Amino acid sequence: MSLDLSRVINQVTGMVSRFRESAADRRQRFQHASETLHQHASAYEELGRKIAGSKTTYLVAEPVEPLDKRYSPPSTPSDYSVIATDGSQIEVDRHRSMRCYLLNIGAVKIDYGNNPAAALESTPHLYSDDKDLVITPPGNGGREQLIEGPLFNIKRSVEECRYLAQMAQGLPAETHGLALMDGTLILWSLEAYPEFVTDELLLRGFLKCLDAFRKAGKPVASYISYPRSADVVNALRIAICPHEPVDCDCCPTRECQAVGGVQDRELFLNLLAHGERSALFISRSKIIKKYYGEHEVCFFYLKADEEIVRVEIPRWVATDTGKLNLVHSLILDQCRRGHGYPVALSEAHEQAVVTAADKEEFWQLVETALVDEHVPLVSSAKSQSKRTRWL
Repeated sequence: MSLDLSRVINQVTGMVSRFRESAADRRQRFQHASETLHQHASAYEELGRKIAGSKTTYLVAEPVEPLDKRYSPPSTPSDYSVIATDGSQIEVDRHRSMRCYLLNIGAVKIDYGNNPAAALESTPHLYSDDKDLVITPPGNGGREQLIEGPLFNIKRSVEECRYLAQMAQGLPAETHGLALMDGTLILWSLEAYPEFVTDELLLRGFLKCLDAFRKAGKPVASYISYPRSADVVNALRIAICPHEPVDCDCCPTRECQAVGGVQDRELFLNLLAHGERSALFISRSKIIKKYYGEHEVCFFYLKADEEIVRVEIPRWVATDTGKLNLVHSLILDQCRRGHGYPVALSEAHEQAVVTAADKEEFWQLVETALVDEHVPLVSSAKSQSKRTRWL
């Protein structure tokens, strides 16, 4: 039986009514956040010291320049190249005969200017060896970590980055180029896993790829559409707090709640004009402070078309004015060409897509191969039930 939407109409109506009734409170919180941003804009160094000594239960951005700083769009080079990757997958299905998964990496290289060209491709790769299915602690002691759930998504990000780094190394040194990824450069989920998992996927994986971009001399950036982060607003919460040092576990007043619930994109939507970017901020994520080193993640907000996007870059890009301006200008140009979203990322996604029909055809291929090799098909009753029409 399909979903009966008629039974949730009243619930949807109630949800919308509650949202409308809270609009005045949200506007008041936003106004307070906006005023606080301007009041503390020039005192960003003092705020940074207060943030460094704070104990919070939320993630706080570290400002490196005036909070309300705005940068106009730099000029776009007439000739440039942009490369991008995106991935899709067929995950391990524990109800099937074989334990394996497939990653399909879509890759795009687009050249603009006097010699325009485009190359689009997808590269599927099947993972079935034990070393691909689990991450094993050194000496085979301790519990293995299956590559599934959040860990699987991290694995895909690493492979997207690895493929993109290989493409960057092929760009001529004199070319204005940008390597672009969808999503974040911060592998947040690794904080929940043992050290040996982080060593494998971050130190020997993702960060090695970022090393390759730096050696190639090409900036890499990640693009987050419609971000839900509140790192900058959380810095304003520290500014509002009358206590020093700030200790959220022991705070008796909670004055910072006056801006609670406001998101960064709301703040910068009103501050920035079309094409402008915000000041730079540094992410103070624990995993970044512990592992990223020279690849420490900085970010800024950009008003592309009518949307505020978050752009993340390594520190070595952020501290190089030429590379930083190139990231700003090329992402804007990509959004202009893509009606609000970077063309290269959109095309990479199209190359990567794995449909439901593709997944079913893949598993049929696997099972056919098992039959041809006279390997018994063993699957769960649940899997068989899903493929059988009883009525």
